[in-house]
Amino acid sequence: MVSPGLALALTAAALGQNPGSPVAKASADEPAAPTISSNVRVVNLLATVRDKHGKLLPSLAVSDFTLQEDGKPVRIQYFSRETDLPLTVGLLVDTSMSQREALPQEKSASKTFFDQVLREKDKAFLIHFDREVELLEDLTASRPKLESALSSLEIASPYQQDDSGSSGSGSSGGDHPGRGGRGGRGGMHHRAGTTLYDAIFLAGDELMKKQQGRKAIVVLSDGVDRGSKESLESAIEAAQRSDTMVYSIYFKGEEPSSGRPGGFGFPGGGPMGGGHRGGGGRYPQEEHPDGKKILERISKETGGRMFEVSKKDSVDQIYASIQEELRNEYNLGFTPAKDDNAGYHKLLLKTGQKDNAVQTRDGFYLNRD
Repeated sequence: MVSPGLALALTAAALGQNPGSPVAKASADEPAAPTISSNVRVVNLLATVRDKHGKLLPSLAVSDFTLQEDGKPVRIQYFSRETDLPLTVGLLVDTSMSQREALPQEKSASKTFFDQVLREKDKAFLIHFDREVELLEDLTASRPKLESALSSLEIASPYQQDDSGSSGSGSSGGDHPGRGGRGGRGGMHHRAGTTLYDAIFLAGDELMKKQQGRKAIVVLSDGVDRGSKESLESAIEAAQRSDTMVYSIYFKGEEPSSGRPGGFGFPGGGPMGGGHRGGGGRYPQEEHPDGKKILERISKETGGRMFEVSKKDSVDQIYASIQEELRNEYNLGFTPAKDDNAGYHKLLLKTGQKDNAVQTRDGFYLNRD
């Protein structure tokens, strides 16, 4: 498998640029921007830059940046500080039992975030995940629809009525199932789970892939996956291939119950048994996974950022930081060499000031017809 990174390979049209026109907002000291023909593939990087004190630097010029592809210098051909490109935002909310204390705060803060970050041409969707993945609201620009979906969020019960009379098989993926299986002739069965990887895979592979412009997913979770069919690597790659940054909001949540049979978790935090979807998955998982490190990896490798909820940093404050970053991005682009091989290519973007921190994806996927 290729190395993970963020795949943001877009055409000029997908970024709202007019083929044949110069890049927006190029300063006088920048080289004249070349024209872009419609059949040239453009690899674009959306980046934010902070100084050593963590302050955003929104006024850099193209001459302040250097770019490497697979360790070799690349000329930045297209540059813009335009931040008004269409934005698609996906909100993925963990509704497993470990997040029951966090959910009320998350619902309120998410409503405020949608109200403040979404403009007329922007769209959003809402997914919740626990033992299953469910699309609560498809892509929409409607605030009332998003607010209604947020209001419907609830923590999953650790028990589920199963029609078959057995432990059942949860479902996740393209059919966007509901919680399902609550009626019928079966008994109640313990079905805790957190299908984080399936949720990210679904969002990237089925919802974000066809969207144009800027794309970001916000994940609210403790980062511990129990029961996904997809692996961590395949979830990251789905986000990369759909050109999507993942911002993670880490809420540690409650520890699994270890001394009470039938509690919402499992002793030691281990995964549920079984090989069906929603109950163990096909990929081996850590017995004691570090959810914070998992979310850090997902965000880093997709060009986003991980935040941790604390007394000092509330969900509202974190959302404000995400909104600020989304509105202060640089858009840099280049055309890959004709002899570049298909597959994954590493990128490294720097500024001339070594103390600056550049946040962007670390690679792209190139397809050759």
